[in-house]
Amino acid sequence: MRWRRSSQDEVVNDIDLTPMIDMVFILLIFFIVSTSFIKESGVVVERPAASTGEAQQVQVVVGIDSDNVLWLEGDTVDIRTLSAHMDRLLAEKENLAVIVAADVQSNSGVLVKVIDMCRMAGVRDVSVATKEAS
Repeated sequence: MRWRRSSQDEVVNDIDLTPMIDMVFILLIFFIVSTSFIKESGVVVERPAASTGEAQQVQVVVGIDSDNVLWLEGDTVDIRTLSAHMDRLLAEKENLAVIVAADVQSNSGVLVKVIDMCRMAGVRDVSVATKEAS
């Protein structure tokens, strides 16, 4: 007696991974798109503590480091050109919210000047970044 196996009788044990890979990519795209991106000023500052601070919607962060150097979108900015930068950002976004992250060691006069220049440029929502008081 002879046993012949035809190609139709063979059992296929391959697992199709294509649907699983598709689902992983769809989930990856979902999490990338739905993640809230926080814009930083480009400089690390030690914020002052405040017990009455509130969470704000972040759109633009202006940083003032301990040497009173201004940072906007990762680049240093001269205080004389801050109004022009704010005008450009206001043209891009109508309801612009600016948060000023000033270092504890920075000059309060520079902080007040930055807030004043943002308001003169037409920014209605200007806040100062703080950390929670311990």
